[in-house]
Amino acid sequence: MAAMMFAGFFYRAFVSLTEASTFVLAGLITTAVLRTFFGTAGTRRLFGEGTGTALLRAWLLGMLLPVCSLGVIPVIRELRRSRIRGGTVLAFAMSGPLFNPLSLLYGLTLSEPIAILTFAFCSLMIVTIAGVIYDRLYPEESGLPPADPVVPFGLQRMAALFSVTVREASGASAGWLLLGLSGVGLLGAFLPQNSLQHSFNVDSPGAPLLMVLLSIPVYATPMLAMSQLGMMFQHANSVGAAFILLILGAGTNPGVLGWSIAELGWKRAISWLLLVLGILLPLAYGVEGPLFPRDVEPAGHTHAFDIYCRPFSGHEAVPLQAVRDRLQRDVAAWQYRPLGLLGGLFLVGCLLRLFDRTGRLDAWIRQPVSQRPAGRIDVVVPPAVLGGLALLGLVLLSVAGCYAAYPSPADSLEAMTDARISTLSAALSLDHEETKYWAERYDDWTRRMEVGAWLRRGTLSDYHRWKTRLVREKLELLEHEVEEGDREVVLKLVSEITRSHRRMAEAYRTELPAVW
Repeated sequence: MAAMMFAGFFYRAFVSLTEASTFVLAGLITTAVLRTFFGTAGTRRLFGEGTGTALLRAWLLGMLLPVCSLGVIPVIRELRRSRIRGGTVLAFAMSGPLFNPLSLLYGLTLSEPIAILTFAFCSLMIVTIAGVIYDRLYPEESGLPPADPVVPFGLQRMAALFSVTVREASGASAGWLLLGLSGVGLLGAFLPQNSLQHSFNVDSPGAPLLMVLLSIPVYATPMLAMSQLGMMFQHANSVGAAFILLILGAGTNPGVLGWSIAELGWKRAISWLLLVLGILLPLAYGVEGPLFPRDVEPAGHTHAFDIYCRPFSGHEAVPLQAVRDRLQRDVAAWQYRPLGLLGGLFLVGCLLRLFDRTGRLDAWIRQPVSQRPAGRIDVVVPPAVLGGLALLGLVLLSVAGCYAAYPSPADSLEAMTDARISTLSAALSLDHEETKYWAERYDDWTRRMEVGAWLRRGTLSDYHRWKTRLVREKLELLEHEVEEGDREVVLKLVSEITRSHRRMAEAYRTELPAVW
């Protein structure tokens, strides 16, 4: 039993790490850009330190940069190094992981767009009000930090970026990152399988409060939080609980809370959390009625949170083999690439700390360069310009990533072929676990197709939304009938899904007009 609990802890934490690795890399790059090109003074100006727009800037920058609640850790450490006030830093720490171009577009397909836009506006209200009150309760000295030495142009700038990146990847940020993964790991070790399916029904007044207890220890990427929101809306679960999941599940984790306590002290960290909860809970109960999907019949359950429970039943003979099999199925090959890069940065950083204890690399980086570059076309670009272009590049990369994450309808239809065939085959075999696994991926590809169509065509009619929604509703019915073991109904649903898929494919291939 203890071995399976450890296997559940490792599996949940490792899968979360693979999902977070790309966002953590973005956070490390952002940190290196801020320290190398902006310095403490430039970072303070960028975040509007000492001005009335500081909290708004923190929210906007957080929304634009592709980070998660783990990837934001090195960034907020850099902000505190620049002596930015705690309210602004905590506002950025919470708003940064909530929305980015990828997750926002995905979220718009999960429910009525007004719901996601309302959530975004409410998140601004939360960080602004909590930030203002926090800064009034705990005013900080506005003294300027020591100015960073200017990094000379050329190879020294490149070396500075490299040095900051690998040192952050192997330093305190890595420790807080591991702490951030501990919450989801512990839930995977101790929370019984499928124990949360009926915990967040719309008729449960305590659903938002229970969601608070679940969301604080978990880690969720912006995309994962959005997909869970979609499942809750699809099942007509508590809208208030869904809102809390987005704000706390994606916006915080034990690593961020631990860093806040270590940096600001217990009193200030707990005060911030209580301020957020004091604003969040009334908003959650307030949006429950207005945003509830009226055209969906409450299902009385949800599978959205099975990923936080134990991944194994406990009857597996070889825990290590069970973990290996699940990882082989659940983690795509491409997800190991950013994880490998992150591991490489960690290893290089450890070696640098071991063999360069006297800081010879940093001393060379700061060494002044006396000569100017030769040639008429050689120009020394100011560091702030390079820093701005680098941050803009991260934002543009995130936007460009939308087109990779959400292919064209034709490509999405081709990509979902394996998921469709595997779903129907598993259903015909009355294999509930396999049906559930592949149906979730089938469902996900229908949503990606909607976003891809909107990105490329500029429009998506209700007709096309209903075509994909019909497939998803039948998939949901199929999963439940397979669980019940009713072969006759399953055969009927398999036939209906086949016809609905064909009509959906025809609609997206031939009836969606291009507008650009």
